[in-house]
Formats: sequence, structure tokens, C-alpha cells
Amino acid sequence: MKVTLGIDVGGSTTKVVGLREDKSVLSMLRAKAEDPLTSLYGALGNYLSENGLSLDDVRRVALTGVGASYEERGVFHLPTCRVDEFSSSGAGALALSGQESALVVSMGTGTAFLWAERGKRVEHLCGSGIGGGTLGGLCKKLVGMERFGSIKKLAARGDLGHVDLTIRDLTRNPAVTLDPTLTAANYGNLAEDATPADLAAGTVNLVLQAIGTMTVLACRCCDTKTVVLTGSMTTLPQAEENFRNFERLYGIHYIIPENATFATAIGAALCALQDSE
Repeated sequence: MKVTLGIDVGGSTTKVVGLREDKSVLSMLRAKAEDPLTSLYGALGNYLSENGLSLDDVRRVALTGVGASYEERGVFHLPTCRVDEFSSSGAGALALSGQESALVVSMGTGTAFLWAERGKRVEHLCGSGIGGGTLGGLCKKLVGMERFGSIKKLAARGDLGHVDLTIRDLTRNPAVTLDPTLTAANYGNLAEDATPADLAAGTVNLVLQAIGTMTVLACRCCDTKTVVLTGSMTTLPQAEENFRNFERLYGIHYIIPENATFATAIGAALCALQDSE
């Protein structure tokens, strides 16, 4: 069995996906990225070991992500190609969601907004420095915690009523189109006795809502109502609720596909397979 490996060497994690020749997924693996090269080779070694593969079983390696540029030669002398991150993210998002075209929002350390059409093009519309890096940096300063998994657990126990100002807090008679419970100002109602959990919840809300607002503007830019969300922040418990609010307000259909965190690695492998065909 020959497999094509897509490896997304990111700013905080490295992800490996193996595709069989029929483009079905063999398995997926995630590893912490302390150093790009160490993470790349460590993740690859673990992947081969866990799946009982040898180097002879690898047809091709497709590298993508911000850390891919650190490997200038072929990985273990295997046929190696590089796929730009935008093409990988767009191809992976469409494949996972089953869409022919969509606004793809890749929520990594920062956030990229892409217009993707299957088999045609992936266009980078804009980007934002607000993303997982923002969440980690703010939580490190506010609650002494920057690991994504720890922030998720802490934020789940928080009360946004101790942090954010809602529309209901401002007026008794909000516009009929607005839900009174929606956020009017992030961190606009910060209580003096707000707990670390409250602060973590408020920071998660701030980052997700900033990204959500940008998706609305990006949709208007490319005249679409379909958004595919990818990246690690799609696993936040608050993500689904936040984007459901944007869906109700603006009529946009948000899709968080299964395995959304591996979209870029999957897309890199798919692009490599397509090129070889």
C-alpha cells in the first residue's frame, strides 16, 4: 500500500495525514510544534510507527504551513513537494465539507480568509492577526495560562455576564432584529471579582466574535452565504454557538466539518495527488 503524506507544519502544531491512492484517509496525527524541523521529523516518525509503515510505503510527501520552508531538501530522501498554505487550506476545506465553492476561514495562530472553488482557484482575500495566537497571548497575561487545551477547560466554567456588556444591559427596547443577549461590548462589563474562568471565557468570546464579524464582511466581498471554518479553534465549545448567532443575524451558513483541524494537511496531500495524476 502506497500513501501520500500531507504534513502541515504550523506555528503551534504539526499535523500529518496519510491518503491512500483512492484519496481515502488512512489516519491523522497531531504533534506539538516547539521547533519546525524537530516537530516535522518527530511527527512523521510517530505517524509511520503508529500505522506500521516504512519509508518504502510513502509515495510522496507534501509539505505546507509556515514551518515548511525550514526543510529545504527532500524529507528522508523521499519525493517531496511544497504546497502553498492557501491552496492546501482551500482544497482541504472543500473536500471535508463537500462544497463546490465557499469562503474558507482558516483559524490558526492568525486567521486567513480565502475564496475557494473546487478544481479552479483559491484566492487569498485578506488575513487577520486575531486568532489562536491572540487567545494564547491574552490568556497568558490575564490568567497565567497559554496552552490551548487548558484554556478550553477553564473557559468552559466562565460566566460571560461578569465580563461582557450585552444589548440587554444597554437598553430595554432593542431593535427587533437584535437578540438582547448578544454582545454589545467585549470586556465592556468587567466585574472587579471576575474569576480566571470568567476572563478566559471573555477572551474566547472576543476572539471568536472578531473573526465572526470579519466573515460577514468577507462574504459580502465575494458574494457568498457559505462559510467553511477550519483550524484548531473550531474545537472550542463556544465556536458553534457564536457562529450560530452570526447565522441567525446575517443568514450565512457556517460549516464546521469533521476533522476541520486537519483541513490544511489533507488539502496538501490532495494537491500532491492531483499533480501526480
